[in-house]
Amino acid sequence: MRFHTGRACGKAILAGEHAVVYGRPALGVPLAQIAATAEIREGTGGATIVAEDLDAVWTLDELGDGHAIAHIVHTTLAKLGEEAPPNFLLTIRSTIPIARGLGSGTAVSTAIVRALAAHYGHTLNAAQVSALVFETEKLYHGTPSGVDNTIIAYEAPVYFVRGQPPQRLRVARPFRLVIVDTGVPSETKVAVGDVRAAWQAEPARYEAIFDAIGKLVEQARDAIEYGRLERLGPLMDANQAHLREIGVSSPELERLIAAAKGAGASGAKLSGGGRGGCMIALVDAATQAAVQAALTAAGAKAVLVSEVGR
Repeated sequence: MRFHTGRACGKAILAGEHAVVYGRPALGVPLAQIAATAEIREGTGGATIVAEDLDAVWTLDELGDGHAIAHIVHTTLAKLGEEAPPNFLLTIRSTIPIARGLGSGTAVSTAIVRALAAHYGHTLNAAQVSALVFETEKLYHGTPSGVDNTIIAYEAPVYFVRGQPPQRLRVARPFRLVIVDTGVPSETKVAVGDVRAAWQAEPARYEAIFDAIGKLVEQARDAIEYGRLERLGPLMDANQAHLREIGVSSPELERLIAAAKGAGASGAKLSGGGRGGCMIALVDAATQAAVQAALTAAGAKAVLVSEVGR
């Protein structure tokens, strides 16, 4: 039976999370080692969705448009101009940990868009895919910045400012990140909402913090594009200090960050919404093994290594 597949990688925020919601820049990188796939084939009546990793089966009608999967299916079909009732079997698989700040939901939505476009014989570019997925991001995050869907749709390191076209980063020298799962789910929508409430209560204080994060992002961009990687680690540490200040770190994150730094990582910080989820550490060939071992000993649930710029 004929079928079409869509694939989308995971992502990590290198610098700028939370501040990006308030108009400051952010840097993000794709994680090719983890991915979501969506496989679609002709059905026998109506639309059925199988989420293999969740051991769940639904019909599209059962989910309702308030569910992220149903929403991205309906939004994509409307974009493609497909008005006939859908008739297919959609199977979703993912190796991206859920609720860890690695873009699991965004990648699933992106994979579905790509599979549907292929199934119906349409071609969508990265900007069109990103725009479609952004609409569903609102269900996940409430007031999303758009950075997650941009990184995953373009599958490239990006410099991102909300409301502006993304800019691809030129990586002068490849660098290596260790991505670490705390094992604690990260409720991005809740963290973003709490930061917004704090910003509303103390706008001047939070605007100053966001300005400082924005300056760090600009410096990190220069470090990457000019190959001055010795500057990148301290900038990650400084970004983490600001994230700690706005209340989105956690004891689990801090323990793993300390372990990574103690084992030789040149920089370490949370990645994504915080309050759990994942942290990232900058390593090189000489420090990678020691950092990985220290993180495992410190209780990391999973450790992944990704090379950026190759």
